[in-house]
Amino acid sequence: MSETPSTNYSMLQPNSSESEQTLSARHFNVTEPVVAKRICFYKSGDPQFNGIKMVINNRSFKTFDALLDNLSKRVPIPFGVRNISTPRGIHSITNLEDLEDGKSYICSHQKKIKPINLERASKKPLPWQISRPVSARRRVVQLAREKEDGIVQEDRAVKIRTPKKLLVFKNGDIRIRCTIVLSKKNMQNFETFLDSISELMQYPVVKLYTTDGRKVPNLQSLILCSGAIVAAGREPFKPGNYDPHRYSLPAKLPGLSNRVYPKANAKSESRNTGKWKVSVLTSDIPSAGTSSQVYITLYGDYSNSGPIFLYGEAGELFQRGNEDIFTIDIGDVGELYKIRIGHNNSGESPSWHCEEVQLQNLYTGEQFSLPAHRWLAQDQDDGEICQELPVLRRGQPVLPVTVYEVHVTTGELWNAGTEADVYISIHGEEGDTGSRQLFRSKNPRKFLKGQTDLFLLEAVHLGNLYKIVIGHNGLGSGNGWFLEKIVVQDPVTDLDYSFPCHRWLDQGEEDGKIVRELNVTDTTTFSASKHKTMQKRVPCHRDCVKEWPGYCWAAERWKFQKGNTLQFYNRLTRGFIRLSPDGTVDALGDKKDKYGLFDVTVKRNAHVFKSHQMPHIALALDNGYVTGMDNEDTLCELQVHVQPNRCAILESARSPGHMITFSLQGKVADDTVGYAGLSKEFVVHVKGVFHNGAIILLTTSLYQALCLRPDGSCSGAGKQSEESYWKVHKISSGVCMIESLKNQRMYLRIKDGKCNGTGTSDVYCHFKIEKNLESGSVSLESVLNSGMYVGLQPDGQTKPVVNTGERNILFYPRVIKFGREKPMGTSATPSQPKGGIRESEHQPAKAQKPVAQSPSASSPAKEMKNTQGTKYPLPSDDEWKVSVLTGNGGTQANVTLWIYGDKGVAGPITLGKDNREQLFLPRQEDEFQVEIKYIGEFYKIRIGHDGTSEHPEWKLEKVTLHHVKSRRTLHFPANKWLSRSRGAGDIICELPVEEAGKPIYPILRYHIYVYTGHLEQAETDSPIYLCIYGKRGDSGLRLLHKSDMPVKFQRGMVDMFEMEAVSLGKLQKVLLHCEASNKAQYWYCEKVIIRKAGKDAEYIFNCERWLPFMSQGIIHSEIELYPEELQINHQLKMQDEANEGDWKITVVTGGFQTAGTTATVSLYAYGENKSSGPIILGSGKHQLFNPNSADTFKINLKGLGQLYKIRIGHDNSGNDPSWYLEEVRLERMAPTSDREICLAVDCWLAEDQDDGDTWTEVAIGIKKNNANFCPFLVVIYELHVYTGSKLGAETDSNVYATLIGTRGDSGKRKLHRAKNNKVKFQRGQVDIFFIKAVSLRDLKKLVISHDRTGPGNGWFLDKVVVKFKEEDDDQEAVFPCNRYAIDGKSELYENSPLA
Repeated sequence: MSETPSTNYSMLQPNSSESEQTLSARHFNVTEPVVAKRICFYKSGDPQFNGIKMVINNRSFKTFDALLDNLSKRVPIPFGVRNISTPRGIHSITNLEDLEDGKSYICSHQKKIKPINLERASKKPLPWQISRPVSARRRVVQLAREKEDGIVQEDRAVKIRTPKKLLVFKNGDIRIRCTIVLSKKNMQNFETFLDSISELMQYPVVKLYTTDGRKVPNLQSLILCSGAIVAAGREPFKPGNYDPHRYSLPAKLPGLSNRVYPKANAKSESRNTGKWKVSVLTSDIPSAGTSSQVYITLYGDYSNSGPIFLYGEAGELFQRGNEDIFTIDIGDVGELYKIRIGHNNSGESPSWHCEEVQLQNLYTGEQFSLPAHRWLAQDQDDGEICQELPVLRRGQPVLPVTVYEVHVTTGELWNAGTEADVYISIHGEEGDTGSRQLFRSKNPRKFLKGQTDLFLLEAVHLGNLYKIVIGHNGLGSGNGWFLEKIVVQDPVTDLDYSFPCHRWLDQGEEDGKIVRELNVTDTTTFSASKHKTMQKRVPCHRDCVKEWPGYCWAAERWKFQKGNTLQFYNRLTRGFIRLSPDGTVDALGDKKDKYGLFDVTVKRNAHVFKSHQMPHIALALDNGYVTGMDNEDTLCELQVHVQPNRCAILESARSPGHMITFSLQGKVADDTVGYAGLSKEFVVHVKGVFHNGAIILLTTSLYQALCLRPDGSCSGAGKQSEESYWKVHKISSGVCMIESLKNQRMYLRIKDGKCNGTGTSDVYCHFKIEKNLESGSVSLESVLNSGMYVGLQPDGQTKPVVNTGERNILFYPRVIKFGREKPMGTSATPSQPKGGIRESEHQPAKAQKPVAQSPSASSPAKEMKNTQGTKYPLPSDDEWKVSVLTGNGGTQANVTLWIYGDKGVAGPITLGKDNREQLFLPRQEDEFQVEIKYIGEFYKIRIGHDGTSEHPEWKLEKVTLHHVKSRRTLHFPANKWLSRSRGAGDIICELPVEEAGKPIYPILRYHIYVYTGHLEQAETDSPIYLCIYGKRGDSGLRLLHKSDMPVKFQRGMVDMFEMEAVSLGKLQKVLLHCEASNKAQYWYCEKVIIRKAGKDAEYIFNCERWLPFMSQGIIHSEIELYPEELQINHQLKMQDEANEGDWKITVVTGGFQTAGTTATVSLYAYGENKSSGPIILGSGKHQLFNPNSADTFKINLKGLGQLYKIRIGHDNSGNDPSWYLEEVRLERMAPTSDREICLAVDCWLAEDQDDGDTWTEVAIGIKKNNANFCPFLVVIYELHVYTGSKLGAETDSNVYATLIGTRGDSGKRKLHRAKNNKVKFQRGQVDIFFIKAVSLRDLKKLVISHDRTGPGNGWFLDKVVVKFKEEDDDQEAVFPCNRYAIDGKSELYENSPLA
């Protein structure tokens, strides 16, 4: 990064209707012209606001409200943009037709506006121009000119702005160069800029570099380049003397060079005031020399030189004890007052100890000696690699050196933090700091969500600050960054400068910029107490949005759409507004009060809230008094102002300043009530949000929402777009399922300690909707795992959590489409198996009702929080106090607790609070208040951490549980290290309850032997987890970390692990979990053997399969294994518990080498009653359908009746989809049957084999007189497809056909290979295809479609004739069409069949 500031200008916005660049790229329909208007919008009363240029037409904005919503996000106005007026405020604009092309308008939140000087506002500098600090002399001259012109400008630094020029060098050849001026034309996007340089340089330019070899990846980085770049093709960067100042001096000095000459090579030149001799002395201490490239910048009261690299012979400059002398020519910068010297941290040993810098003006003879005496190294002192030195005059510095304190606040949005390198440049009246990396924070980890980081930045005093430039390099796994604000403290003047941002620096968000220029908005005195508060305080989301109320209105506006039914909750009175039949109003209603419902109507940019029970009356404000009046009265028209805390204020549209207000007693406020006892803010609740079939957004902030990722995970950092839409399936009162709208049949669920979107509409997907009256938010509590909520981690990823009172479980729903209160015709509850749901695998085997308990969201007294200095109401039977004593090693990882009783288990319970860095410090005892439902007598606890943070190691001394009501205390001495690098490498330990000083159950050490199979590629480097289950609970899921082998889980090897746990009694099963991210990490486990240390008992758990594995289209990363002596009994039990309609299906793949497939295989089963629909069996990508293999699956075919055929095939996906299917075997499991149905197939399912079909149908015979009899035969249907003779009738799309008869359908088949033509579906052509299917009897309908791919995707289909032979009779069915199938699908009905 360099000192050149960035600008807030997006060069190209292809997705924005406001982008002027898109006008030339659009192709409008000639027959339907679109009238476009170019409009400029300004902010009321703000002459400094640049103005928003927009293109308005009926495509960009359908309604006037849509325009207001868009402007609310772009113009920072309190309560959002609610009014658009002509420049003088005489006329208000109420519809899009009133806007005139080329005119300017003023935006405000009320009808009254503050006029501005449009002529002056429109003369703002162009956004691709840059600014530089102005000397005091020029500032005086410019102010004098402004006064002569009658322009008065107060409290604002004057800036001279010039177009940005760049010198472009050819990579490796400094002789080839050119100068390019950044303009609107060549800065549309990065590719356009590369094309412009390629044209200038006369060779293809693919990559750009800075002069010191750093890659320039985007326009933002280009803006920050220090005057020169290096253009390269596909070759790497070639170092060279790319000196920008040698070729960029003004034209009036043509004969002078700006190249840096070592003194030995200096040439005599004409004298000039800008010619200096620079002597740089490197210290004589060990390792003082540097391999890095050193630069120097000189600052005068006219301008500065910019960074000048001091080049010479490589390896000879800036060595220990040397003095290096250079001659530089910088032009006239005025009277020198400071320099900056530093390096670019390159080479093998970049650290440098600079002793002194000496300057001599070769024209005036003036000399300066600037002592440095310090390291410039990231691993020394303060980590800075540059230093500013003030010029000394008469022995005193011209300006003092100060250490600025830079407080950088990352926003509260999910995934707001960054891992990229962040750079900053601070600008003041006396110059700038140059680009500095924010390297060392006072916090262990920088730029985390909601965190304020403190950095120290040393520089010569800059005077009054007016702007900063901040950005990052876009590198790292999480490089996007939401910057809330920056506060810079000047210790010299004791002033605090505030630079708000509240925007993303992310190439994938908003305008895609990763560099922003921020102007100062506030300057206040900075006290010592305020300094301490700033370091400790983490801003909440409410603080974040105070400067952006327009976003608040945009987020809440949907609630006030016409037709919605609302309730207004008052936090002060804890009641709802209600309008009684006699017209009186109060705020004492309860949630179910019928008089507390209001229907929304909109009149003249105002809202009317009519009583839902009595539609003829509405809320009204009569001379400031709240009452009910006829809804046609203008006193009922109210303006809605949304506050940053999402509450609404209702103000009279007729009498501004009068608002709906209530007293503490819930009565309408009058003059007798003091201001402190009034409340005018209301939480707005919408009825019917979670009705069946509703489509909603679950927003997590003003800009983000819960979304489903392609890998099935969920994140709260998604965009508020269609990708984040969810469909509601109502199960019962207050219980719903949430299905992704974009990825259908993928439901939000909590299962096995994970929260994701891979649910299949089973009971794991059932959530209880908890509504929070105080905030208008909802929480999703798992019905099966009571007390577990859908929560968000700091990076936005979902995770099952316990309600600890934090905001990470709150979602703010927004309705996109309302559903029905009661579904019509069908039940909202999906069919569930009768056998019930098995218990969670992480619960003890004896637990009858295991619970993971948490406090209620509406009961702050029961929140899990630190108890020091906090008062609680009377304790309940379920309240416990947990005390955790840390030894001499603290941790900042996330600590979790489980408590086991003989009736159940409580947990996981996260022990945390807002200031996590203050927890679990060395020799500190931390206390937490938790709620634990009755789980019987406690017998053990498990406590551990997740190994995150920079300091995960933890010495645990003791855990104490204290029952608040009975005062019973349980002590759990530990004295253990929980660390991956100490002891057994475990970060979890179990502690038993002690009685009379002895544990009731001993702690045992289990020896675990894991056998990896001998198959090819059986090894893995994936993390493997194991959980042991016994009669006394489980061990918890533990990472198998420390093996006795140097490399774990290698092919054919046995790994031995040790696990400590409170005695589990007789072992019953183990859970094996493999976290493989790709196919190469899959693992073949042969078996697991567990022995108890010091005992002869041995348990053998056979596995013999790959992990993960796929079953019925779902990837399973874990498997339950049972010991050998229980294996047979368990299988019998599983067979007894099989549900009615369960079948076992075995799919046999051919035995030759290429018979297997990588595609996803599906099955359809047809019975006398109905068909099953698609049943996904799995994919060859997951070790299924390999050559010479038999894969077995369990499917449910309940209700189909007597089976008469199946259809099996694949989706032709993967690298090698061709598949040779040998046989399919079916066997009924419940009710059990001795008969196995064997269906021989013996054919290729491949587009490049046989008939090119990827599907096949097989008829199922019935047993008759002890013999198999098949009443249905396979018929070959011959399809003659007639393409029309009209111009453009042909198509290049893929065409599919489905035959439907009285005996079912053929399924959707691709018409892949024509019998008679190589090129299909040409104009006037007849193509013949064959479809094999079990007899459909009489054909009734043909569904034909195409996928609209290819250049010619419209298709004029004349007709389709189907010929087939049924019972030795030749038959024909004609399906006329005679129309374009532009929409991609047509249903054709049979016409005049001929026999």
